[in-house]
Amino acid sequence: MADYNDYGYHDDQPTCNLGYQLHDLLCLLNKSRHHYILDLGCGNGYLVNYLIEHGYNAYGTDASEEGINIARQKNPDRFFVQDLSSDNLPEQLQNIAFDIIITTEVIEHLYNPEAFILFCKKQLKKGGELVISTPYHGYLKNLVLSIFNKWDSHMDPLWLGGHIKLWSKKTLSKALSNAGFTVTSFKGNGRWPYLWKSMLIKAKLN
Repeated sequence: MADYNDYGYHDDQPTCNLGYQLHDLLCLLNKSRHHYILDLGCGNGYLVNYLIEHGYNAYGTDASEEGINIARQKNPDRFFVQDLSSDNLPEQLQNIAFDIIITTEVIEHLYNPEAFILFCKKQLKKGGELVISTPYHGYLKNLVLSIFNKWDSHMDPLWLGGHIKLWSKKTLSKALSNAGFTVTSFKGNGRWPYLWKSMLIKAKLN
């Protein structure tokens, strides 16, 4: 998977991206089909705890022990520390074939995103689904960032553990297709069309 830097979780409140993504994320879930849900890179566990409160069967993993400790305050048996040096989930989850994996604002931080997608694929049952959110990039947004000289602040090379991959709908769809997925849904989130803050892509394992 990838190198990791702890993001300093201090409470169980939603991360900023969930403020404008949560509704669209929920629209991609179906209780009748998604019996086992994994949030890979769950941070402080807000999303998983929210899903459990609303009747979903969800689990979460993250490399941050701090984040997992916060998450466990509400549902101690649903969260596990992910060893990034391992090609497996924590032992307690290894016998579950997940119906859907959600990973929000993770893939842009990874040196080897294709390996990460394959790791997700390994945890899914046949025909399982993968939902990825990541900052959106496309021609118009990139042009606006250039015109207003915002690239230094947008990419901030001094941010330890910051964004190292910029994704468009086309490039992320290609990475998923290369791994044996078919993209079934796309949604831009936050701000105005084509200047979206992030995007959600849902794909089905062939």
